[in-house]
Amino acid sequence: MSGSGAEAGARAARSRALAVLRVRSRALAVAVLPAAGAVILLAGGPTGHLPGAGWDLARWVLTPVAVLFLLAAAGTALVVARARPAMSPTVPIAEEAAPDLYRMVRDLADRLDVPAPSAIAVTPDCDSWLEDRTHPAHGPPPAEEHGDIAGAGRHPGTTAAPVLVIGSPFLWWMRVGELRAVLAPVVAGTGPSTHPDIAAARRFVRGLDAAVAVSSAPRRTPVFRGVLAGVGWVARLLLRGCRTHAAEMERGVAAAAAERAQAVDYGLRIVAQEQVGLAYAGWDRLLTRVALPAWRMGRWPSRLNAGVVAALTELSRRDRLAEGFASRLGERPACDLLEEPGAVDEAASLLAARLFHGGPAETGPDWSPVRWGDYPEEVVDRKWRTDAARLHRVLDALRVRPAAAVGGTPGPGGPTLSRVLDHLTDPDPAAGPVPSAGPGPDPEDEDLAGTTARSAALAARLSAELAREEAAASPRPDPSAPVPAPGSTAAPGVHDPVPLWDDRALPLFPLQPPRTARELLADHITAMVCCAAMDTAGAAPGLDWLDGPALLVGGERATDLSPQVLALIEDGDPAALRLWLTRQGIRPEKPVRLV
Repeated sequence: MSGSGAEAGARAARSRALAVLRVRSRALAVAVLPAAGAVILLAGGPTGHLPGAGWDLARWVLTPVAVLFLLAAAGTALVVARARPAMSPTVPIAEEAAPDLYRMVRDLADRLDVPAPSAIAVTPDCDSWLEDRTHPAHGPPPAEEHGDIAGAGRHPGTTAAPVLVIGSPFLWWMRVGELRAVLAPVVAGTGPSTHPDIAAARRFVRGLDAAVAVSSAPRRTPVFRGVLAGVGWVARLLLRGCRTHAAEMERGVAAAAAERAQAVDYGLRIVAQEQVGLAYAGWDRLLTRVALPAWRMGRWPSRLNAGVVAALTELSRRDRLAEGFASRLGERPACDLLEEPGAVDEAASLLAARLFHGGPAETGPDWSPVRWGDYPEEVVDRKWRTDAARLHRVLDALRVRPAAAVGGTPGPGGPTLSRVLDHLTDPDPAAGPVPSAGPGPDPEDEDLAGTTARSAALAARLSAELAREEAAASPRPDPSAPVPAPGSTAAPGVHDPVPLWDDRALPLFPLQPPRTARELLADHITAMVCCAAMDTAGAAPGLDWLDGPALLVGGERATDLSPQVLALIEDGDPAALRLWLTRQGIRPEKPVRLV
């Protein structure tokens, strides 16, 4: 039975929680052991039980040692208790901003016979979890906003229920029933989570983890660093002692929650789990292919979650992923549970830009939102023309002359695609591509192996130029400057996230490693081709929900450009690319407009 399985998992979790607490008790016993010995020695002198010079010497030696042990233990305990545990960056949602969502979660908790979460927040990730935010640094949820939910989460003899964190893509992509089925095992975890022993064990482990982070923080005086080094050593020792017990405790909590949730929407949960995988695939593709180019241009799409719906709809249409897909979209989406889904989407989109790219906390001249309808003109067109301008600046630095016109006469002035093609055309095809470096090659040299010498030189200069631009655009922050509070674009009913992470460490989750020199060169040549197509053949910039920036020629997306560009870079042969340009009606000898 699911009830007996849930009870077994809860018992296992409580047993492991007690094991974690025993580690804490043993640490306390070790800390007070010298003091206990000193008390015995000091009491034995006046009573006459421990007379003599030897016992006097022991008292003089052990008493200072005991005091030092007590001071060290008190200091360590203070750091562990006061250290601020890590908190996931989220967008907290007030109950008046999502009464239907709170009502659904409350009803779900009632069906599961567990305390309701104390609050709800969304995060730009395809996951959902419970998070304890009872530490004083986190601050309690406002009573006027979460009074009934928080009250439902407080049972006699238990601690406050944790906060329910929901992945924002789930709210937009899933239907209401699917979201309820996905959240059932998560909400079921509030039962064992509010048990006093489990809550105390978790607080102890989180405090140790936070103490390790405090001891590793830079910008400390030498004396303070030495003291904190000792605290960090003790915290790591205790973490090693309770690591296995803590992991087994969490497994027990998860098993108990999963067993308890079996009785709620079991059949629908199977379908919902399929949508979880689909949402993750679409979200990842939207971030890396669509959002990342905009972030690099200083623009952040303000409707990322609405975009993931369009991306997944297009993915389902292309690959025929789900039978009856249209009927599913006819059901009520989970984002309808929010009073102002656009405001939540905007706040989550800005948070996503900060977490995955490291963007500023507030909009400004160099960091402004962009709507999907404006994306082709304001992001794609600008990106291509900026890359083309950088390519020609590097060619100017290399003193590459303008391309010659037909018959060898000087070509027109201005930036032309022919200038790029003529420069990268290998003058000595028999020389072959650049050979790979020897043992232990430099990564950049290894990346450029197999290209022509001119391609390798141009790629290296482009990488250096882009690195200089990024360094100039992102000055090194002042370590003494205060960390700005994130989430300033939150709309009514959406609280500003508490600044519990250091902005100097952003991005916390970088999407991709830096582009290689070969990739940069291919991107810049592609951008130049697209600029020539727009200026000489009437092409237009476009947005593909799955692949990002797209070139539209005659209203159709051009999908066969990349192989021609790679042939130019690797072989120094522009014949295939020139043939492609001719078929599309693009004139490479005409100057293009740059930024």
